[in-house]
Amino acid sequence: MAHPHSSDRNPGVNQAGEQARLEGPRHDALVFVYGTLKRGERNHHWLQGARWVGEVELPGVVLHDLGPFPMAVVGEGRACGELFEVDAATLARLDQLEGYPRLYDRQQLPLADGQRAWVYLGRPHQVRHAPVVEGGQWCPNQSELGQRPSEDPTEVQTPWT
Repeated sequence: MAHPHSSDRNPGVNQAGEQARLEGPRHDALVFVYGTLKRGERNHHWLQGARWVGEVELPGVVLHDLGPFPMAVVGEGRACGELFEVDAATLARLDQLEGYPRLYDRQQLPLADGQRAWVYLGRPHQVRHAPVVEGGQWCPNQSELGQRPSEDPTEVQTPWT
């Protein structure tokens, strides 16, 4: 015989979960991005549905230029980037994109304004031959990406097409 109160152990859990689903995604994590996930960059679509919070700085890291993308490592410097509020599903997708934990590590670090955010960091051995991004503001170099100006201004060229 079933326990008479087994269905009452967590009253409202299903209702609360159903209510959250109906209201849309919960935004429960801040993520600092400094490269191809920034607005206007080629991987920004991975942040679809995220809320842009603003431009921020991350102290305590050094940004390196790996050509098609940057990599930040812990060090004496700073990175300039953007802050987004994301839900758990978006954070999981970003983990896949960033190859976490194999390629990048994800750590929660304090930003210059005192907020804490998830940041994808590389390891020092991964950037030992890569140049430092002076000033901590990464901008993709079109020639390194294999892109040329198009005669059609609406045509977007990438090295993968």
